[in-house]
Amino acid sequence: MAALPPALDFAKTEEEICAKWAEEQTFKKQDELSLERGDEFTFYDGPPFATGLPHYGHILAGTIKDVVTRYACQTSHHVSRRAGWDCHGLPVEYEIDQKLNITHRDQVLEMGVDKYNETCRGIVSRYTKEWETTVTRLGRWIDFENDYKTMDPTFMESVWWVFQQLFEKGLVYQGYKVMPFSTACGTPLSNFEAGLNYKDVRDPAVVVSFPLVDEEGVSFVAWTTTPWTLPSNIALCVHPAMEYVKILDKKADKRYILAKARLSQIFPIMNNKKKWKPAMAEELYEVEATYVGKDLVGKKYQPVFDYFNDGSPESKEYFRVLSDNYVTDDAGTGVVHQAPAFGEDDYRVCLAHKVIEKGNDLPCPVDSNGMFTEQVPEVKGLHVKKADDNLIKLIKDKGRLVQKDNLDHSYPFCWRSDTPLIYKAVPSWFIKVEEIRDRIVENNKKTYWVPNQVKEGRFHSWLTDARDWAVSRNRFWGTPIPIWCNEDMTEVVCIGSVDELAELSGVRVDDLHKDVVDKITIPSKKNPGTELHRVDEVFDCWFESGSMPYAQMHYPFENKEKFENGFPADFIAEGLDQTRGWFYTLMVLSTALFDKPAFKNLIVNGLVLASDGKKMSKRLKNYPDPNVVISKYGADALRMYLINSPVVRAESLKFQESGVLGVVKEVFLPLYNAFRFFVQNTERWEAKNGSKFVPSKEKVQSTANPTDVWISAATQGLIKFVHEEMAAYRLYTVMPALVSFVTQLTNWYVRLNRDRLKGLEGGESESETGLQVLYDVLLDVTILMAPFTPFITEYFYQHLRKMQPSYADAANGGGATNPTMPGKSDSVHFLNLPAYDESRLNQDAVEAMEALQVIVESGRNVREKRNISLRTPVKCITVILRNPSANVVDSINGPLKGYILSELNAWDLVIVPKEQEHEWVTLALTPNFNILGKKLGKKMKDFKAFVTSMSHAVSVIKGELDFEDLTISAIDELISKLSFSREGEHWESTSTPEGDVVVAVDCTQDEAILSAGRSRELINAIQQLRKAAGLDISDKVEVFFDESPGMNSMETSVAS
Repeated sequence: MAALPPALDFAKTEEEICAKWAEEQTFKKQDELSLERGDEFTFYDGPPFATGLPHYGHILAGTIKDVVTRYACQTSHHVSRRAGWDCHGLPVEYEIDQKLNITHRDQVLEMGVDKYNETCRGIVSRYTKEWETTVTRLGRWIDFENDYKTMDPTFMESVWWVFQQLFEKGLVYQGYKVMPFSTACGTPLSNFEAGLNYKDVRDPAVVVSFPLVDEEGVSFVAWTTTPWTLPSNIALCVHPAMEYVKILDKKADKRYILAKARLSQIFPIMNNKKKWKPAMAEELYEVEATYVGKDLVGKKYQPVFDYFNDGSPESKEYFRVLSDNYVTDDAGTGVVHQAPAFGEDDYRVCLAHKVIEKGNDLPCPVDSNGMFTEQVPEVKGLHVKKADDNLIKLIKDKGRLVQKDNLDHSYPFCWRSDTPLIYKAVPSWFIKVEEIRDRIVENNKKTYWVPNQVKEGRFHSWLTDARDWAVSRNRFWGTPIPIWCNEDMTEVVCIGSVDELAELSGVRVDDLHKDVVDKITIPSKKNPGTELHRVDEVFDCWFESGSMPYAQMHYPFENKEKFENGFPADFIAEGLDQTRGWFYTLMVLSTALFDKPAFKNLIVNGLVLASDGKKMSKRLKNYPDPNVVISKYGADALRMYLINSPVVRAESLKFQESGVLGVVKEVFLPLYNAFRFFVQNTERWEAKNGSKFVPSKEKVQSTANPTDVWISAATQGLIKFVHEEMAAYRLYTVMPALVSFVTQLTNWYVRLNRDRLKGLEGGESESETGLQVLYDVLLDVTILMAPFTPFITEYFYQHLRKMQPSYADAANGGGATNPTMPGKSDSVHFLNLPAYDESRLNQDAVEAMEALQVIVESGRNVREKRNISLRTPVKCITVILRNPSANVVDSINGPLKGYILSELNAWDLVIVPKEQEHEWVTLALTPNFNILGKKLGKKMKDFKAFVTSMSHAVSVIKGELDFEDLTISAIDELISKLSFSREGEHWESTSTPEGDVVVAVDCTQDEAILSAGRSRELINAIQQLRKAAGLDISDKVEVFFDESPGMNSMETSVAS
């Protein structure tokens, strides 16, 4: 076996392994092997937008997916892992618009939709290739050759089929609805898209007067944070049951009508009074009349602007007071101005009161780019959010501005362009989500989420309030909505396939994009000689990603049986933001189509933030480049850092590069050093014994060494735990267990057995036994960690497999890869993960080692308190254990005693018998209130006093207390804490936080102890010189040293 370097360059090693995998097509082989021997495990990869490059959020989600699917493959499953790409919609179009300086829809039409779409297609192809490079370097195995793209004709055809199914079920309608609208992208967004990106902003807040027509000198007052909507005002709304008052503003000598409940809140704003006192009321205003809201309905008022007060038949219904229960008294004036083109409630209320008619044009002086049109000439060409100041000045000039202030509040921004959204009435195609909402909620109950609180909380709340989904977009690069109709919509045809379109139109196409299908007409059946044309809109890209379970397989046109056998998916995973995105659209469409959830199991990850807790920003450059981090520390370290953090249980992570470095230092370096130590000593053993080291399960299982039995049992416990937790998709518990085990292996097992493994303790027979155990553990842990850290485990495995008897046969072409024979498998990722062997789980050995570790760590703490170097021996360690098992005492006094003495450099160890404990420690007893509360009730106070007065001997020896007519267990129902009670300066002690173990050290020092300490110091200095000289463990050296006169000679100590 080739010599291992003293320090391994993890990143460089990973690159070499990547190259090896690519050359040998390792991923493809694993896929083929698992297909032969495994049950199908269905996984859906949520398609990322094919713009930009992977960030830490993508890396995190990708790592979670990779871990779970690798685990499935290595537990006798086949997993189809197809990469997917969300190619259509705003993300791509916005980038192209920025690149080509396109600011208006007409520019696209002038350029040509075909050329525009081809440009979009090109950027998708470029980014997908760059993604492949980064994802592959991260160690994620996913099929890029057989990927799916939402722009593929087969995918788009299945999307048509999905929509047609919903159309035929009566779940599709066209409506005129106020929607969140992105003025930067020129298209409406769905409600869940509008909820993706809220920001805290400061907006103007104005109070405006609306004089009554039939009552001179009296005005309604309304408050709004969107002054730009006032030119479109056509009504006011009050609550029918709310109490309103007419007041005389004594300072302004004007009369206003507003909600009585809002007087103390709104009047200070109207009068610039920051601190309101009730006594001010009499000074500032007088209540002249009181009304109920319904009594104000129908009153006519004078609009602020006359742009739509043009005497037209429609305007005759304008500028009157309406009523609706949506008006509240917790903000504003209790009078709400109505601009139905820009408010969902405004539209509903005006429609209900017949101020507007369904289908008729609305007063809307704003175009699709958010610019005012010539209907409002004073601000023509200004964006609505920039027109506020101009409009406020106009309002003031008209004498209608009562007060201007600012409001800090949370406001929705476009998730793609990062610009403020407005609400705007647009014609759109909708899915009737509200009609199937109860079934969606029920189907959600059938799914398993990690963590569950996201399912029961955030997602459930979103589903119970789900509204009809606007799935159409007024854009170009997307799957066209497959509806052909005549001009007045009296004849509508919904197409569900390419064949159906060809049959009805006589034209067969191989591309379904807008620039192609918009040229196709369908002859009318109702009016022969006329043509049906396709509607203008394309699908929201979220409709496409929600259709991916069907469309990626071109269902139902192909793979019908395969799809139906694998649906719902066994597993999906994405970030917390997808509760209102992909998770939601998957659930809506699967319920609408099949009345099933689209998935069974789901892991939700949280957000990866910059180190200061802010959102990662390319502009601010407040995070390290992922590629730089990988090149410095390796992908395995980044993977482990991410999945061993709170982000895997849907919490946020403040990314720290030092955390990735910590994984290298605390996990990979110790593990590599232990592995290298094993290889070096195996080679030493082979050279010493003149024979090849051959792994033997029999020798591992027959060892009597307590540390061997312990580490083997701990390994089995780890295997059991990993399988149980992975079955429950709890990655956040698995990683800490793996990290903890590495510490147990490297800091305890290897450390305790270092001399034994070197052949310096117990001879070569004991050395071989220890090496057999260490090999067995390293191999099991290597295979077990393979799904999590695929690179370093492959590196270890390629060395470990060469020791297997079957390796030579495999190397000579003998036999196929065997998932249960490490020697014959060309990659660790071809092997089944180790199965739990209950016969090797020795709880006694585990408990004994836990006690050893507590004693050793406590002893080290004592040395630190007295500032005694570990190289200086101590005379005696005295240990008091609270209620130890006989097995623990026997093990500490027996086979583990030597390990403790060696670790603590002590000359003796005493475990105090139970009957003598009172000579060494005192015992403080406290009732366990959680347990005894119900049992004792009102007697608890008396019992506490009784316990405090108990003698140590009785409470320790008897193990239970009699109190009145009750028997109290001193072990289960009391909290007991030991404390050292011996006097003398030569004693130093410590106790565990639980107070169940006390370790006392006799710190007496004499010449023998000091001489032994000097010898240890000299030996350490020699070892450091050997290390600096780069010597191997088998290299012999001559040592020369001087001793001061009068010191005992250290020659004998050094020689030994």
